[in-house]
Amino acid sequence: MSDFILNQTDTFRCPWCLGFEKYIQYHDEEWGVPVYSDRKHFEFLVLESAQAGLSWATILKKREGYMRAFKDFDYRKVADFTEEEVEKLIGNPDIVRNRLKIHAAVNNARKFIEIQEHYGTFTDYIWGFVDGKPLQNEWKSMAMVPAATELSNQIARDLKQKGFKFLGSTIIYSHLQATGIVNDHLEQCFRNQEVKRMARY
Repeated sequence: MSDFILNQTDTFRCPWCLGFEKYIQYHDEEWGVPVYSDRKHFEFLVLESAQAGLSWATILKKREGYMRAFKDFDYRKVADFTEEEVEKLIGNPDIVRNRLKIHAAVNNARKFIEIQEHYGTFTDYIWGFVDGKPLQNEWKSMAMVPAATELSNQIARDLKQKGFKFLGSTIIYSHLQATGIVNDHLEQCFRNQEVKRMARY
């Protein structure tokens, strides 16, 4: 099977997104767009941490549930969650009911605020690893796209040292891809060049 599927509008897309409409929409509108909003970075960190051991498709289908459960991803509100609120989340069928992942989200909200206090914003912190300039890749096939890199290793180590949980190198690389710090749209994908033009530098 080809790395690309030609759809009805003659548009080439990265093949991983072609399973269902919400996946295609996510690929076309969000994935790889440079993110400079701390709240959006926190949203992706919560969702990506929840993804561990699951598919991104599963998490996308629960995204609205996560938005409600985690107060529109307001990290300050999440950081103040009580143990009683955590227990309610563990019983919430609209999210992944994994106690460790839910505790990690609350813990990470608190650590997220600590990074803001030290660096000004989480955006400044994480973009600092690439000096504010997205890494522009030109992969020709999905087989070429890595699951993790030395950059994601470095960031994951640093976050672990800062007390973050459930954010290993593979999850962090997914975060870099999702938030446009790395442009991993395949070379032939129509979004490759569009995303490239969105960078601030």
